[in-house]
Amino acid sequence: MEAKAFPMNGGDGTYSYAKNSLYQRACLNSVKDMIKEVIAEKFDITCLNSNTIRMADLGCSVGPNTFIAMQNVLDAMVDSNQTSKEFQVFFSDHVSNDFNTLFTSLPPDRQYFATAVPGSFHGRLFPKYSLHFVHSSSALHWLSEVPEVLLHKRSVAWNKGRIHYTSASEQVANAYAAQFEKDMDIFFSSRADEIVAGGMMILIMAALPDEVHHSELPAGVVFHFIEQSLIDMVKAGSVSEAEVDSFNLPIYAATPKEMTRLVERNGCFKIERLELTDPMAKFDGPMDITGMIMHLRAVFEGILTKHFGSKIIDELFERTKDKSAEISAQLEASYRKGTQLFLVLKRK
Repeated sequence: MEAKAFPMNGGDGTYSYAKNSLYQRACLNSVKDMIKEVIAEKFDITCLNSNTIRMADLGCSVGPNTFIAMQNVLDAMVDSNQTSKEFQVFFSDHVSNDFNTLFTSLPPDRQYFATAVPGSFHGRLFPKYSLHFVHSSSALHWLSEVPEVLLHKRSVAWNKGRIHYTSASEQVANAYAAQFEKDMDIFFSSRADEIVAGGMMILIMAALPDEVHHSELPAGVVFHFIEQSLIDMVKAGSVSEAEVDSFNLPIYAATPKEMTRLVERNGCFKIERLELTDPMAKFDGPMDITGMIMHLRAVFEGILTKHFGSKIIDELFERTKDKSAEISAQLEASYRKGTQLFLVLKRK
């Protein structure tokens, strides 16, 4: 399976992911203590037959969040096991990821050997039984590709005039869910081959509470306003209607029940901990909408440019920024706790 790449903005410029990823850092901070607890309780380095503990961060992007995440994990392992073992960290993302920026900003005082592993986590990346610990944060909600049925005019799931499933029909939402299920089957099978017995995997990902309808996903509010800006640009002649009709964000937020079913269907991992968390609780005061739109540009500029061309980017995000008051009001109204899943798995 060849997954499509949707890289974040590289470099360290104004619109780079490195400078516009505070939300992802909040995701990490919201579970830092939980990671420390679960490693202390469930991860025994002494039973792993290796002098070197090999760890991977899947979907590492360009930093600095991946460095923070890996240091948190390493510190927890050392504190709980009082080990003198050596550590090797594999930073992995698509081949189009900006690994140059990532590796030129490596912490000089790091306590591990750093390695780049280019490739999609929707497939094998490592030799069999070579990893002891796998981490992934704010990455697994990205699909390997847009569901093909969304692009056919005669399909019941044709997503005309929309760019996501949260404001679309059940058929569109079902197509996204089916693609996510297919992707996760491959993800779990690949990791089952790569992780040693007793090894651990921690997944931190966008989620939706079981009892909540997909139309109520708070991120859908933001996607709706990007969609509206594109529609405004169709009316202004900046983009064509056909270009908008054929564009869909390859992002899906799963429920705890969905993830539980997929883990159990794979059968190679035991669920040690599964709970919803609230990364937004780490932010004080009113939401910075301007900062959020900068973040959206850092995340989505690549995929938007690939589809529409670079000429539309400034206008698109300026139009979206003009809707800041509406975005703020609707986000506040749609805010709910439990939009991040913390999932800890142990290889059987």
